Amino acid sequence: MTCIGGAHRAPPFFPKNRMPIVNILVTREGTSPGAERTTREQKAAVYKGIADLLFTVMGKPHEDTTVIFHEHEIDDIGQGGLLLSDYRNQRARDRHMDP
Repeated sequence: MTCIGGAHRAPPFFPKNRMPIVNILVTREGTSPGAERTTREQKAAVYKGIADLLFTVMGKPHEDTTVIFHEHEIDDIGQGGLLLSDYRNQRARDRHMDP
């Protein structure tokens, strides 16, 4: 924000009505057997679904919604102090051992 004469105004590169920006983080494991990553068609469905949801719930115009899709290798992410793959394996072992 810039302050001109006591009035706060957004920098000129921001749209007048701020757009929603949605970040999605997924692991690059694919979503169907044999897939190594999310397909173009799946991403398109996610983008449309999010834009539809924001319009339905908040009245945000589709054309103002930006979705950024981040795909990462599974071990680029950690959970519980472990590599995500190790965390998932540990959780699977723990569930298997619970009666």
